[in-house]
Amino acid sequence: MLTRSATILVAAILSTLPAYADFDGCLSGLRASATAKGVSASTFDRATRGLEPDMKVIELMNNQPEFKTPIWDYLATLNDEEKVAEGQQMLRRYSSVLAAAEQRFGVDRHTIVAVWGVESDYGKSGGKMPLVQALATGACLAPRRQGFFRDELVSTLKIIERGDLEASDLKGSWAGAFGHTQFIPSTYLRLAVDGDGDGRRDLVNSVADALHSTANFMAKAGWQTGNTWGYEVDVPEGYSGPSGRTGKHPLSSWAARGIKKVGGGALTGSGNAGLLMPAGRDGPAFLVFKNYDCAYSYNGADSYALAISILSDRLKGRPGIQTAWPTDDPPLSRAERRLLQTKLAARGYDVGEADGRIGQKTRDAIKEIERQIGMTPTGRPGGRVLQALR
Repeated sequence: MLTRSATILVAAILSTLPAYADFDGCLSGLRASATAKGVSASTFDRATRGLEPDMKVIELMNNQPEFKTPIWDYLATLNDEEKVAEGQQMLRRYSSVLAAAEQRFGVDRHTIVAVWGVESDYGKSGGKMPLVQALATGACLAPRRQGFFRDELVSTLKIIERGDLEASDLKGSWAGAFGHTQFIPSTYLRLAVDGDGDGRRDLVNSVADALHSTANFMAKAGWQTGNTWGYEVDVPEGYSGPSGRTGKHPLSSWAARGIKKVGGGALTGSGNAGLLMPAGRDGPAFLVFKNYDCAYSYNGADSYALAISILSDRLKGRPGIQTAWPTDDPPLSRAERRLLQTKLAARGYDVGEADGRIGQKTRDAIKEIERQIGMTPTGRPGGRVLQALR
């Protein structure tokens, strides 16, 4: 029997067989488009010689964690104690680089490091897919957003042609994000800057370039120096007023509706704010300002923007989210996920390395445990399964 992952991959391949068969023809069309936009034919030919599609791109495109994972699971691994401790180490190690970025762009160092931590775990997991192959696959075979992939492929080829980075350095995610803080190629061309003074913009091998470029991104997105991204609030029982990141109102309007800071404090901050309730009325709620929108613009998901925002607070020594998420099956940190995998392996399940990354083998093993304890088999790494294994 095929695993769910294999079934998805087979379905993706079958659904694109005509296009797959004409991948070379598609590349010919992309060559004409790229040369029309200023990429030399020789650069295109060198970068695509012998190129074959990677269908993993299509599978990953349909399984983006920030949109499919429950927000409490998503945040649990990006705001855990390990992430905070490592981030504080980075703050100390790169204090002079971050001080220069703050001075240059007006974006606080904790936010810069939080982006770094969320995007690539401080440079440890930036992605391994060759960008030309991934983007060409998307440009020819993706069920949607082919225009995005084509544009990013052209941008990648421009980076190669200009000599900013070697083609071998351009490895990243299925969508083309690369480097310490995961810029997509078009964003690199617009916003990457030299942070170490060597005259190059190298987001792969230079931490300084990556951190300065991230600060530049936030500044160009409208970052307001000295202002907060937002904070957690208490919402009155039975609240039925406006909500959403974009529905911003004066703080006086929210105060009149009975909204207060968690713990009862008065609302503070500069400018209008939106009320964010990412898990509905029964979960945590936040008032979010312009700086939150800057984090949101990096990826376009509230779960992502909250991960950066909460991590930046925790790097400052502030507490994390205070209100419980509306679930009776609590999320697991990375350390707890590793423990879960270790205990599954001890019971004879093949889950691979106990690294905290939940792949299909781990999910299949979790489903077996869920069946044994009378739960619906979902494959989700949650507290109830870990408790059963303990």
